[in-house]
Amino acid sequence: MPTLKEIKSQSSNNVSIEIESGVHVSNQEHEIEVVDYAKRAQWLRAAVLGANDGLLSTASLMMGVGAVRKDSKTMILTGIAGLVAGACSMAIGEFVSVHSQYDIELSQIKREKMTQNISLDELEAKKKSLPSPLRAAAASALAFAIGALIPLLGAAFVRDYTVRLAVVLVVVSLALLGFGALGAVLGGASMLKSSLRVLVGGWLAMGITFGLTKLIGSSGL
Repeated sequence: MPTLKEIKSQSSNNVSIEIESGVHVSNQEHEIEVVDYAKRAQWLRAAVLGANDGLLSTASLMMGVGAVRKDSKTMILTGIAGLVAGACSMAIGEFVSVHSQYDIELSQIKREKMTQNISLDELEAKKKSLPSPLRAAAASALAFAIGALIPLLGAAFVRDYTVRLAVVLVVVSLALLGFGALGAVLGGASMLKSSLRVLVGGWLAMGITFGLTKLIGSSGL
C-alpha cells in the first residue's frame, strides 16, 4: 500500500506532465506560418515593376506627344515605338544585371569547391539554384510589353482628342492602382499606401511630360 508521501509525489508528477503537455499543445496551436518575402524579390521586380515601367513610360510618351499633336495615329505610333524600345532596353538591362549576379555566385561556388569538401550533388544543387539571365530578361521584356499595351489599347479606338487623353489617363490610373496593390500583396506591404504611392508618382510623370512638351511645343522650337 503506497504511503502518503508517494501519493503526493505521483500527483505532482502527473500535474507536471499535464502542464508540459498543455504548453506543448498551446505552442502548436499558436504556431504561425512565416512567409519569406525576400525570396520573391527577383521575379517580383522583373514582373510587376517591369509592367509598371512599361505602363508609365509609354503612357507618359503618349501624353507628351499628345500635348502637341492631336491626331491618334501619331500618338499610337509613339506608344508602339516606346513599347518596342522599352522592352528591348529592359531585357538587355536585366540580362546584364542578372548575368553579373550569376558570375559572382558561380565564382563563389568554385571557391567553395576548392576550399571545402562539397559533394557533387551539393555542387549541382547550388548551380541549379543560380538565377537565369535569359529567363529574367524575357520576363522583364514581356512584363514591360504587357504594361505598355494598356495605354495603347485605351487610345486605339478613340478618335476625339480630348476624350482620348481622358481615356488614357483613366485607364492608366486604374492600372497603376492595380499594379501597386499587386506589388503590395506579393511583397507583404500595405495595399493602400503602395497603390497611392504608385498612382501619385504616375500622375507626376505624365503631368510633367505633358506640361514640358506643351511648353516646348508652344515656344516654337
